[in-house]
Amino acid sequence: MSSLTRFFHTFGFAVLFCLAVLPLSSRAAEKSAIPAIAAASDLRFALDDISQKFTHDTGLKVKISYGSSGNFATQIQNGAPYELFLSADEKYIQQLHKAGVARDAGVLYAQGQLAIVAPKAGSLSLDPELKGLAQALKAGEISRFAIANPDHAPYGERAKEALQSVQLWEAIQPKLILGENVSQAGQFAISGSTQGGIIALSLAMSPQFASHSRYAIVPATMHSPLFQRMVLMVSAGDTAERFYDYLQTDNARHILADYGFSLPEQP
Repeated sequence: MSSLTRFFHTFGFAVLFCLAVLPLSSRAAEKSAIPAIAAASDLRFALDDISQKFTHDTGLKVKISYGSSGNFATQIQNGAPYELFLSADEKYIQQLHKAGVARDAGVLYAQGQLAIVAPKAGSLSLDPELKGLAQALKAGEISRFAIANPDHAPYGERAKEALQSVQLWEAIQPKLILGENVSQAGQFAISGSTQGGIIALSLAMSPQFASHSRYAIVPATMHSPLFQRMVLMVSAGDTAERFYDYLQTDNARHILADYGFSLPEQP
């Protein structure tokens, strides 16, 4: 065999070896990559705590993005590379399942609650029936009031329902400052630039909010339920699967309960 022939023989073998190994390496890297998680913004503080404990217990990491459930559902259907989605309203999980983007119908992980909040130094009187808000509106003391955008944020949609249930929606509409999601609405509500707002109880109970604001729980009878469901995407890898399972453990459930979520019965 000539030296030139031996060169091409060796070179060809090396190329074939690389072509065989590269897909395996790519798949291994994909499996070990930190998965992108989409989560409703009412989970911002609770899920941060849970993910830190998950990393402590397993050594694995996840990357969480917070926002409105409706916007995330649209992004995922348009190809956003999230591996796990925790929605504040189960209808968006059902939507993704029907579209064939999600593995299955997912599981319920919590039921959310609303709270009316106001800055600590504010004058708005807070009560579950929103009577103080009604009196302040009538007295002309409300110029700006925050909720999440009801068009795509479940907590904004339920806040609208609660205000409608006490006949305040029409009067308060011109005063509304809409957050892109409930976390942003919460920031507006306690910043002092508004007289208050209706947000997620899980945010109102967090130390970050409690040090700057007051709150009262809005009864669940004033709005339709906030059944919160999560689901893995078809493309989910090992770490996303393990985080999904971890969210159903007692460790995670206790943290959710500490932030005011009601918990479904474990299967």
